[in-house]
Amino acid sequence: MSNLLNREQLKKKRDEYMISGMKQLYSDPPHFVRGQNQFLYDQEGNEYLDMFAGIVTVSVGHCNPKVLEATVKQLQTLQHTSTIFMTQPMVDLAEKLAQITPGDLSKSYITNSGTEANEAAIMMARTATGRHEVLVLKHSYHGQSHLASSLTANHNYRPSNMPAAGISFVENAYCYRCPFKKTPDNCSFECVKDVERVIQTQTSGQPAVMIAEPIQGVGGTITPPDGYFQEVKKVLDNYGVLFIADEVQTGFGRTGNHMFGISNWNVQPDFMTMAKGLGNGLPIGACITTKAVEAKCQRAVINTFGGNPVSAATGLAVINTIQEEKLMENAKVVGDYLMDGLKDLQKSFPIIGDVRGKGLMVGIEIAEPETKRPMAAECARIVETAKDLKVVIGKGGLYGNTIRIKPPLTITKHDVDRCLSAMRKGLESVCAVGASK
Repeated sequence: MSNLLNREQLKKKRDEYMISGMKQLYSDPPHFVRGQNQFLYDQEGNEYLDMFAGIVTVSVGHCNPKVLEATVKQLQTLQHTSTIFMTQPMVDLAEKLAQITPGDLSKSYITNSGTEANEAAIMMARTATGRHEVLVLKHSYHGQSHLASSLTANHNYRPSNMPAAGISFVENAYCYRCPFKKTPDNCSFECVKDVERVIQTQTSGQPAVMIAEPIQGVGGTITPPDGYFQEVKKVLDNYGVLFIADEVQTGFGRTGNHMFGISNWNVQPDFMTMAKGLGNGLPIGACITTKAVEAKCQRAVINTFGGNPVSAATGLAVINTIQEEKLMENAKVVGDYLMDGLKDLQKSFPIIGDVRGKGLMVGIEIAEPETKRPMAAECARIVETAKDLKVVIGKGGLYGNTIRIKPPLTITKHDVDRCLSAMRKGLESVCAVGASK
């Protein structure tokens, strides 16, 4: 590329022409120009191990050859029509989603993003029930539109103008920071009881729907204990409340044991929303529901780019690749290896307050050992140190103190060892600074 800018030139151009609110992960970001499988390359040719996958999106590796072949073939055949015309890639993808999702989910609406998918699910739930109110977990993240950001229980991403109405937040199953000061062995699911308390005290008693990420992504990989969603579903069923599983980050084999995260809790949702890993980097989302719910939602819808032939063909190729290459199984095996390695690190570094997650969706919360005070600055330094060692990891959580490791599902145990080595050096650096104060 003859006009390829160096990092300093690109930063200057970005600062001049892009909105200032667009966040950067790093204080001194690399300029990435190429990706291959689990690796990224900057303009100087340096190789980085990508353990964050473009925010949990590159599910089958950068420029996966099987997926790329399907994408290019479709690009050369038919690029766009919109949903008002009939094309096969969108329908083939919908059929595949019906085959791989749990229970009787079978009617899909293909969209451009997870935000759109969540908007569609909320709209359909309100139409199907004739109700309006929505229940959401605290620490949630559901997108950046006005409604989706109103559904987000994290001040960093909520709208600064008046949020959408009819939304009530319930306590999360955040065991490391239990809002009820309980421990998993004595809590009696107080967080589940809070769902009913909120229904009774903050709603009309007849909410339309509850939306929840099986494992929260931006919220810091908050992972509910076994049995949690089963008990929540009982409460919802008792009040006639529908349930949306937001699988935008947990979907498509990431949690290792199942194609979708909610299946780890053996729960049948009324809706499932998805995006990110479905497109491996191309813009796509989907909302799938049951025939019974869809039958009550006959209002006409149109989406100019939803179900785009290129994105749909790519999504189908991604699912086939996950199945054919047994990447869900790899996420389980390598994810367990990663979890064991992180717990070993925790023994040496008490500022690792919690290690949580499933498969290759893992969070490491950095906190002061005695008080659990969030250590956001230290977390950021660990992430920066890993970058300097050519390993990309993410961070998140309400307090900005949770390291997020969510790589392509193609990674190996060798890659995990490299990531753990970089994290160890970051932790050593942080602890050395702390000891010198």
